[in-house]
Amino acid sequence: MFDVNESTLRYWEQEFPYLKPKTSGPAKIRQYQEKDIEQIRLIHNLVKVRGFKLAAAKKIINSNRDGADRKAEVLTRLIGVRNDLQALKRQMDFLQ
Repeated sequence: MFDVNESTLRYWEQEFPYLKPKTSGPAKIRQYQEKDIEQIRLIHNLVKVRGFKLAAAKKIINSNRDGADRKAEVLTRLIGVRNDLQALKRQMDFLQ
């Protein structure tokens, strides 16, 4: 979904204490809930998309959690709109 390795997710779980997916069975298979996915989306936006270091991402999240959540949501929507517009342009180019 976010194109990150499992090891990256495990590391983020260590660095961000509020990211704690449920585990089940002896193999401790992780089960990500919607709230966990939203946390990953926020961390991914700050670290991978916007290029912040983990310490800076933690600081942003801790100091302005609501603002960081809203910015991540807006960015996700904008990326979706851009993708829709690009698909529309390809269709228009095909018709010409």
